[in-house]
Amino acid sequence: MEAYSTGIRPAQIIFYIAAILIVGWLFLRPGRVQVLLAKLYLSIAFAWLGIVFDFTLARDIAGDSYGNYIVGSVFIIISVLFAIDLFRHKMSFSLPTAGWRRHTTLVLTLLVLCYPLFGIAFGHRFTSLIMPGTFPCPTVALGLLLLTMALPRADKVIYILLLICAIPFTPLYITRYGVYEDTILLATGIYSLVLLLRYWKAENLSPDPSGDDQC
Repeated sequence: MEAYSTGIRPAQIIFYIAAILIVGWLFLRPGRVQVLLAKLYLSIAFAWLGIVFDFTLARDIAGDSYGNYIVGSVFIIISVLFAIDLFRHKMSFSLPTAGWRRHTTLVLTLLVLCYPLFGIAFGHRFTSLIMPGTFPCPTVALGLLLLTMALPRADKVIYILLLICAIPFTPLYITRYGVYEDTILLATGIYSLVLLLRYWKAENLSPDPSGDDQC
């Protein structure tokens, strides 16, 4: 991780500051430009993760393996889908109006943006801090939180791919490598999964718009 962070300096700082500015602007003054910037940021960030993190520099973390190329390809697919939506305009990110969802989204987003601060609290050196944009875990968490803000029109392919990245393997990373800040990713994944299932259930229970109820 230190070799990767040192190799990309100062890109991680630029991506991190950009995440704070774009998300902060989106939350404070939501609008078309802010949504487009958020999609553009996520598209670039996931392209970076696929090409630079998994395909190139970060192979030194676990060696050159098929896993690097599989995960890297998933990130590139996610990047392309976000880029496509820049022109399709299917998704729009806005804070939920419901109190509990609004507060949960705000708290989790703040925690994601504080990833490096938690790393410092856990005793990690600056070169080992995990930052949104250039490291997978906080970037996946940030992407999921923005997608929950686009429900029910969130891209389900991106949503499911990010959930696969967020939930099944995160407990292993936490216990095996001591990356305790990834608890934020796990919590975000569970929250995002619950919301997705609720929306799917609501869609299945909604009446047929054609009026042809066959039940």
